[in-house]
Order: sequence, then C-alpha cells, then structure tokens
Amino acid sequence: MISLLQKKRLEYRIEIPQSLRDFQNVCWQKKKGTLPVKEDVRNWFPKTCDQNSYELVKRSSKNISLRIGVVFSGGQAAGGHNVIAAIWDAIAQMGDNSQLIGFLDGPSGIVENRCKELRKEEIDGVRNLGGFDLIGSGRTKIETPEQLKAAMKNCQGQKLDGLIVIGGDDSNTNAAILAEYFVASGCETSVIGIPKTIDGDLQSQDIEMSFGFDSACKTYAEMIGNIARDALSAKKYYHFIKLMGRSASHITLECALATHPNLALIGEEQKSLKTIIEEITDLICYRSSEGKEYGLILIPEGLIEFIPEMKQMIQEINCLMVDKSSEKIIEKLEKQSRALFLTLPESIQQQLLFDRDPHGNVALSQIETEHLLIDLVKKELAQRNDYQGKFSPLSHFFGYEGRCCFPSNFDAKYCYSLGLLAALAVRDKLTGVICSIQNLKHSIEKWQFKMVPIVQLIHIELRKGKRKPVIEKTLVNLREGPYSQFAIMRKALRLQDDYIYPGPMQFFGDFEITDSIPRILCL
Repeated sequence: MISLLQKKRLEYRIEIPQSLRDFQNVCWQKKKGTLPVKEDVRNWFPKTCDQNSYELVKRSSKNISLRIGVVFSGGQAAGGHNVIAAIWDAIAQMGDNSQLIGFLDGPSGIVENRCKELRKEEIDGVRNLGGFDLIGSGRTKIETPEQLKAAMKNCQGQKLDGLIVIGGDDSNTNAAILAEYFVASGCETSVIGIPKTIDGDLQSQDIEMSFGFDSACKTYAEMIGNIARDALSAKKYYHFIKLMGRSASHITLECALATHPNLALIGEEQKSLKTIIEEITDLICYRSSEGKEYGLILIPEGLIEFIPEMKQMIQEINCLMVDKSSEKIIEKLEKQSRALFLTLPESIQQQLLFDRDPHGNVALSQIETEHLLIDLVKKELAQRNDYQGKFSPLSHFFGYEGRCCFPSNFDAKYCYSLGLLAALAVRDKLTGVICSIQNLKHSIEKWQFKMVPIVQLIHIELRKGKRKPVIEKTLVNLREGPYSQFAIMRKALRLQDDYIYPGPMQFFGDFEITDSIPRILCL
C-alpha cells in the first residue's frame, strides 16, 4: 500500500534540459589546459592527477550498451533514488542490453561483492521518493590494499564499464582512490562521483551544491516555522533547536534565512563559550525587559568543535583516552581545560569521556549541545540580579527527519540530471571525476554541465596520526554571500518577532513555491 501523495510523486515527470534529451548528439570534451595539483596530492594520485575538466558539447556520439555499478555511500539524502532512475533511463536508451548493478549497504557491498541487478519495475517504484532503501548505504572506507584489490576484482568480475559513487566528501575521496588504483592496475572500469550530503559542505568553485540540502532545509524550516508559531502563541517558552550539520553551519544559515529566528549561532564565527552564553543571556534579558519571555534559537550540530576552548579540551581528552580511568583523564587535563570540564553538566561530562566514534575520538555529533547551552544560560541568569523574568527552555534536535523526506522538486530535477551526466561519463570512458552542474539558481535550460577531476578538491590532512588525502569540507564563508545578508538582519531579529512560516514542502501549484531553490544559492 502507498499513500496518495506517494502515488502522485511516482507519476511526477522530471523536467530534463534540452541538451540531455538525446545522448547521440552530445559528448564530453576535454577543456583546454590541465589544472595544477599540489605536489603532495600528486604523489597520491600520479595516474589521475593530470586531468582536464570536461564540458558537455554538441557532437554526434555512438551509444553502446553499458553495464554500470552504483553505490550509495554515507548518510542518506533526499533524491538519491532519482540519480539511480536517471542512470537506468540513460543506459536503457543507449543500448537494449544495458544493465545496472546496485551494490548493497554501501562500499562494503563492493568489497564483499554483495549486489543485485536493478530492474525497471523496482526503480519505477522509488522515483521521486526519499530514502536509500532501494540498495541501502554504509560508511565503509575502501582504503587498505586488500579492500582495493577485492573491489577491483569484483568490478572486473561483474564486467562493469563504470562504478558510480553517490556520496559526500569522504565517499568521493574514496572514488578518487579507487579510480587511481584501477588505472594503475590496468582495470578499465570508470569511477564517477556524484556530490551528495545534506550538510552542504561539499562545495567548490565548480560544485555549487550537493543534493539533499534543499529538501532537508525545507523540512527543517517547516518544523522551525511551526515551533515559531507555537512560541508566539504560548508566549512562555524558549526553544533551543539543534540542526544537523556535522562540520559546517550551512543548514542553520539556510534555515535562519528561511524562518527569521531571534538568534542563530554560526559555528564558523568561532566565538568562545563565554561569549555565546552571554549573547544568549543578553537576548533573554533584553526580550524580558520588553515583556517577551519566549524566543527561538538555532544551533548548528557542529558548534562545539568551533568553540576554541572546547576544541582544545576535546583534543586533550582524545589524546588521553589511552588511559581508561576517567579520574586520571580529568587530572591530566591542562589547567584551563580542567576548569572548563568541571563547569559542564554531568551528562555532558559523561558524553565527553565515554561516547566514542569509530576512530576512538569524542563523538561530537552525539553531544547534546542544546542541553549544554540551556544549563549554562540558567546559571548565568541566576547570577544577574536585574533579571526578574521566567526562563522556560525546551530543546529539540532536527536531524534524521531531513535525510529521507520526499525530495523537493529542485532536488528531484537536480539528481536526475546528475544521474544522466554520470551515465554519459561512463559511456565516454571518463574516470576519477565528479559531476558538476552550475547556474543552479537559473532555469533548468541555463544549467551548465561539467565533469571535474576529484583530485582538484583534495588536500592532504592528518587523520588518526597519518597523512591522508581528503576532500576538504567547505565551511560558511564569513566574508560575503548569504552570511553577509544574515549578518545585516540578525540584530533586528533579536527583539522583533519577525518569524516566517514556510509551511510544508510543496509539489503542486505555483512554480515559485513548488520549484523554489535554496536561499544561499541566490545571495
């Protein structure tokens, strides 16, 4: 059984750019001049570092039947099924004997050769719907010699012309590593990347946005708007809302622009914990003096690792974790870090000492930052003799709600075009490149299509004590663009209840509503 809305979404027909409607009349062409690659990156990718970007041009090209593998890697993001649907539609048009192989549960499916052939009937059952449930996803990294060898053996065993990796920064780094290994080993399977992450931190001069960001932000903005209306109606609660965004504040910034909260913290500003607490407390006191005992505060998930003294303390804890005695860890902290640790709520102390990520470090995404801020604000308010108001805080965390929602019309179209580009890249035997669509703020006929060497996005970083290639996460730019617009409006929002209520994501009706694009693309 499916809902009526599911049925309507399955029937939705994706708008396709004119240039992508006939594959026999387009092909990828190298742009002139190779782009410079840093020497330390070149050492990791000697076979694939001297690549050009590619542009899509009008030229007759021969279609052939293709056998392509596809994998979801990392966290879910709305629109992934449309990427797969587009790959299937493209290769079916290229040749009657084309086949699409889905690797199950992420990159581990490639290493272990767990896969299935994807057929039209099941692909048609997930078009324009959220989730990654068609083949599942996972976070396995293919990096050891044994894993790389197994991945290549299985791709060759499956007789794949190409492997399309749908993922974020780590996943596309993995795609670059696989492409380099395949070329060095004489394997002819192309490896193509597609930019996916709701966090919006996979950006570059060539990649304007990763897919899933728009759908997630629209989902969160609806809920924030609902809470804003409730706050204005009840007039007695402060809502502390933490939003997903592990290492960057793009989601918080987009949602702030969409809903106008009283305060939105941006991690990249790197304010001290004391400054943040004073800012929130000043807001509460200011509004209380005007008879307002309610408000809305947005918090990015990654805030805590941008706070300088918290970051320093966490680094010290990570280094000391070889000693399993929590008392000894506290004793060994530097004086300032120890003093900070002892001011934290006991629940936060426990999370810092005992919650670990797969690498043995503090699980920052699990720390309840919203509760930490509430606790410290309460203590600060208690010390202010001039505050006579009533502080009633409520906490929220909006995370997984935005990962598997129905894709917005924007994401549905964006993902479908990305899938078509990836299929064309396999046909034209490109490898080690990532799909790029630019001019996204314009109509679909003005979109510009490129393939960009993944090595152009990579730098060398110290991870677990070893230097490794990684795609650097893109943080909020504090000097220009959408942040500048936000900075202008934020002071007025402190007292004004200028809340905006976006309402549910719309699929039918006025084009301006149904096909609206992320605000951060417009500013």
